[in-house]
Amino acid sequence: MSQPVTLADVIAALGGDLLGDSQTLIGKIGPLAEADATTLSFLANPRYQSQLTSSAAACVIVAPAFAEAAAARGAAIVTPDPYLYFARLTQWWAARVRPVPPARIHPSAVIDPAAVLGEGVDIGPLAVIEAGARIGDGARIGAHCVVERNAVVGAGTRLAPRVTLGFDCKVGARGIIHSGVVIGADGFGFAPDKGTWVKIEQLGAVTIGDDVEIGANTCIDRGALADTVIEDGVKLDNQIQIGHNVRIGAHSAMAGCSAIAGSTTIGRHCTIGGAAMIIGHLTLADHVHISMGTAITRSITQPGQYSGVFPFDDNASWEKNAATLRQLHGLRERIRALEKNR
Repeated sequence: MSQPVTLADVIAALGGDLLGDSQTLIGKIGPLAEADATTLSFLANPRYQSQLTSSAAACVIVAPAFAEAAAARGAAIVTPDPYLYFARLTQWWAARVRPVPPARIHPSAVIDPAAVLGEGVDIGPLAVIEAGARIGDGARIGAHCVVERNAVVGAGTRLAPRVTLGFDCKVGARGIIHSGVVIGADGFGFAPDKGTWVKIEQLGAVTIGDDVEIGANTCIDRGALADTVIEDGVKLDNQIQIGHNVRIGAHSAMAGCSAIAGSTTIGRHCTIGGAAMIIGHLTLADHVHISMGTAITRSITQPGQYSGVFPFDDNASWEKNAATLRQLHGLRERIRALEKNR
């Protein structure tokens, strides 16, 4: 357990307006309902306002609208965006309780003499760095990772243990790639030939921008000809499938078990809910938000929230039912009009 800090330490690091004793000791961060007298908690969602007065937290991070209520029960940090403040607090706290060990190259790592390592690179046990690979300054390559030939890892990027970065693929600066991620597996490309399948060699790679985080066991396939592209600031959850030649726009986010089929373009600042599916060769505009479990089967040209779950059936029946369902609102209005005229 780390040494406690004072609220004065927190304010000095992160700012905010403190109501209460600046020397109050904080030993942990936690939710309102489970807090004790050493906990720094936060209230970001008004639905949990009822927990504020009963919480034993030493201090609560709140928006100005809840400052009075929070101060009535104890110390409070007032900030315009409590959830953002909480996010930055967790980063500051993690830097204290999980300090990064000094960079080193483990003697069991296998590094080709033709690989290029920047300053302060950390290479873990049994990692493999192939010929022509370039590892940027301050990057950290975890145990059992494989960085294949001519692949690039940007400055300050961290590969957790057992990540595979395929040949010719590139990850930008300050990325976080979690365990089990495979970047640059072959895309799913086969040509039919008299009842068999002939492999189409995938000649592209994967290009990933800066500040991208990729969750555990996610797979991003290399392009068939041009590259698969993940732009700056994209956040991908665990167990996501990104098909070949997909492009995901900057600062979009996808939740777990969602999937995008090949050659689809996702705009900037989009969100894709868990287990959502997007078929291939579509385009989604910027600021499109897909609800969990939704199957997207056509391009979306306007920003907004899109949802839909429909049971499977034999294809002919499903198409007829889907066509009827899309007309359901109009049919309802016609029935209402008929009833009024009776």
